[in-house]
Amino acid sequence: MADADKIQIDLIRLVSGDRLIRLTERDSGLTLEQKLDPQLPVVRQKERLLQVFQAALEKAALATG
Repeated sequence: MADADKIQIDLIRLVSGDRLIRLTERDSGLTLEQKLDPQLPVVRQKERLLQVFQAALEKAALATG
């Protein structure tokens, strides 16, 4: 599993009022953004996106190594 301490998580509010969550891992350069659903808890959406992001990091690591 990818090191969660190396993943930066940003919550961004757009001018329209919508919110995005952005996950970035600097070593690999991988970034993933998703518009948040205002009807669902942010924590649950963050956890799900983090799982997807970590899987993508692991897949990228396998492909390059």
